[in-house]
Parts: sequence; C-alpha cells; structure tokens
Amino acid sequence: MAMKRTVLAGLAAATLLLAGCTADADDDIAVAERWDFHSRPELAPPKVDIDSGAFPDDNGDLETFLAPKGQTQTDDTSWVGGLILDSAGDPVWIRDDSEALWDLRVQEYQGKPVLTWWEGLAETPHTAGEVVILDDSYQEIARVGMGGELPKDTSDLHETTITADDTMFLISYVKTQTDLSSVGGAEDGWAWEGIVQEVDIASGDPLFEWRSLDAVPIDETETELKEGEGTKDEPFDYIHLNSVSEDDDGRALLVSARNTHAVYQLDRKSADLNWVLGGKASDFEMGESAQFAWQHDAQRRSDGTLTLFDNHAAPRLGDTRGLRLDVDEKKKRAEVVTEYPAPDDRSSGSQGNFQELPGGNVVLGWGSEPYISEFSKDGKLLADLTFTGGSNYRAYRFDWHAQPTAPPTATKSQPQSDITRVHMSWNGATEVASWRVLSGDDEEHLVENTEVERTGFETAADITPNGSTIIVEALDADGKSLGSTRAEPQNR
Repeated sequence: MAMKRTVLAGLAAATLLLAGCTADADDDIAVAERWDFHSRPELAPPKVDIDSGAFPDDNGDLETFLAPKGQTQTDDTSWVGGLILDSAGDPVWIRDDSEALWDLRVQEYQGKPVLTWWEGLAETPHTAGEVVILDDSYQEIARVGMGGELPKDTSDLHETTITADDTMFLISYVKTQTDLSSVGGAEDGWAWEGIVQEVDIASGDPLFEWRSLDAVPIDETETELKEGEGTKDEPFDYIHLNSVSEDDDGRALLVSARNTHAVYQLDRKSADLNWVLGGKASDFEMGESAQFAWQHDAQRRSDGTLTLFDNHAAPRLGDTRGLRLDVDEKKKRAEVVTEYPAPDDRSSGSQGNFQELPGGNVVLGWGSEPYISEFSKDGKLLADLTFTGGSNYRAYRFDWHAQPTAPPTATKSQPQSDITRVHMSWNGATEVASWRVLSGDDEEHLVENTEVERTGFETAADITPNGSTIIVEALDADGKSLGSTRAEPQNR
C-alpha cells in the first residue's frame, strides 16, 4: 500500500509495530519517543507520526480520537490517557492520566457537541465507574451512571452512547446467584448478570432496564466455565454485554453480547426480547460467512444493514473483520453485504468498533491490536495506521471545535545572548492558526515582534525582545485573537 503507516509510539520498552509485523520479545526493541514540550513539560504523550495524506479527505479535516491504555506484553508502563490528534498526527488535546479512559469520543447533548468518556475501575467484568461529559471548553457538565437500585458508580466501561432525547445507554454487571449445572457448575452458583439501562442524563432516572438472566439462559454461553469460576468471589461471565444502540426507528434496542456470540433486539417499551441474531439460539438462518463470534459494537445503519466489529478471536475462530449484514426479519435470514477484512493476519482478541462516517466511509478500531483502518463503504482499504503502547477500546474520527477556558501557555529562554526563544501551546484549542508575539517594558507598552504559523501542539519563535515582558496571542484563521498569556521563564 503506497502510504506511510501511523506510528503511535509508546515508551522506550514498547514493541514497535510496523507494516503489520510484531517484533519478537528476543529481538531488539525499538526505542520509541515521547513528545517533549517546553511550554507544557508535564505533558509527555507518545509521539505520533501520521502521513497527512493517509486518511482520505472526503469528510473534511477530521481529528482522530484515541485513548491508549498501555500495558503491552513487553511493557507494563506505557503511556495512558486521552489523545485528540490533527491530520498531521500532532496532539490537539492531551489528557495525561494514570487511569485509563475508555470510549473517548464526540457526541451531542442538549443540542451541542460534547466530549465524553468512561472512567473508573476497569477490571472487566467487575467495572465500576461513570461517564464524564465535557463541553467544548473542556468544562465538566455532567457525570452519568446507573440509576434506580444500582449505585451510580457501577456503570460498565463498554457503553456511553447519548441519544437524541438526552438519555444515555449504560451497561452494568451484577453478581447473581443462579443455577450453573447446565455448564458444569453448581446449582447454587454465581454469574455476572448483564444489565442494560437507559438513563435520563439530567435527572439520573432510569427509563428502561433489561436483565439478561430473565431472557438469556446460562447454557447459551459460548465460553467455558473455568476451574474456580462460578462462585460469589468469582462469578461466571456468561454473557458479557458490550454495546447498546437504537433500532427500528427508536422503538427497539440492539444489544451485543460477546460471550454468547449474539445480538439481541429488545422492545424499548416492554423490555421484551424480540429476536436473537447469532449464537446458539439464533432466530435467523445465518448465510455463508455471516456467523460472527466474540463481537462488539452492533448497530443498525440508515440503509437498513446491521454492522458490527467481528473479533472472531479469543479463542481465534477466524479472521477479525468489520461486518455489514442484511438482516431480513421476515425471512429470518442474515446475509453478508460487505466484509472489511484486516490487511494482514491480524486477530483482535478483545474490544474494537465500527464507525460509519457521514460520507459512508468506515473506520475500524482494532481494539486489543494497535491499529486504526479506514475503508470505503464497499470494503476497499483506504488507510491502515498502527500505534504502540497497548490496546485502545474504540477509535474514532470526528469534526471537533473547542476552546479551553484555561489560557494558553508560553515559556521563554535565551539560547543566545541576543536571542529569546518563545515556546507557545494551548492544550485543546482547535482553532489556532498562528501566534503573535509582542514585547515591551510592561503590558501597556508592547510592540509586535513577529507572527508565526502554528506548527503543531507547540510552536517556537525566536525574537529580539523590546523589554522584559513578552506576551503571546493565539489567532484564528481570520487573525482574531482567541486568547493570550505572558511568557514565563523556562524552568529547565
């Protein structure tokens, strides 16, 4: 493929992945680089190198959203946090966090674009956390969790979708005593029961609730009960719900369950189970190559097809792929419309997503495998990008416009006796096109020294100052000032 692959480098010990090949543990491990920002030395994410021509421009200049979680087989200290990247691979927004973010993306709440992610204790299926909602100035405006009898902070990391009604779909797992004899366990055993809720974001009230054991028996699982599982201390993860989305013009919900290899359609009013697609209890005849396994992110599309990320791995049963299905509810048959295959022998054992862009292109995040791919709607591979530093639950591309409430940051140093070097950045600001540098004896007597084009997260300019006070201004494409700050001495 005539393009440069993306390299999202982890820390120095991370294994470098290029052209779909993984270095063996005994091989020389490539030393990966971190960003080193003079104006924000506390932010040191892994460097990203994206060919500006790698992603198609059909949908405009979209940003890439990632939340690397680190912890590869050869590196347990990789960088963890959230990243918004521009088309050149430079950071636009960095959240350096000791805890992993899950499902970082742009959504709409109360008619306005927002940034959302899940955070909390991520030891699936025993997860405990909440969904964070930020406005376009990166101010937190809400935290969303489970409602009703369930503690708010017991929402699971797998789903964070906001609906047009300003509600959110959430998943939780609850320890439940149940008969496990059908899978070789005890009659008084324990399982993780999957719970789906639709919660009103403003009030926190649950508007819908579905419990898996009411409709999906234990023996429909496709995973084995391991030795020591099925107790109260270690319940059996028989179903493992991992996505919820709207179906049938909002009258139903689609729920994906990894460990039953099935997608369930639920009536949104009664919470009754309408049908099962895939798995042992499928109501549909599965056409050639239509059967999926260990899947994620089932969604109905505007053309009526159903899409999902088909892991088909852990254990590996086939090739991981994106999958578009025609699901005929009258004839009860599912047929493959389009496959979006990995460009190499890539197998994703967990996580992953299928995003459909407004123009029809498809973005696949490969979950446990550090790749992002873009395809045409008919399945032609357009870009395949790779990064190191562990897994990434879901990867997206969005149009995002934001301006932080916090001001820009700038430092000054003196590399030569007659030169002052100014470094400028504004974490999260998307509209900065250039920087103006002014100096003088004080802020009342400033003279412009230079205006320089923004060159990534951090921009540098060398000046001969007109006094000890240096001010930098961030300008938009029309030359309008967006914000300013004083350059402080660099502490290095």
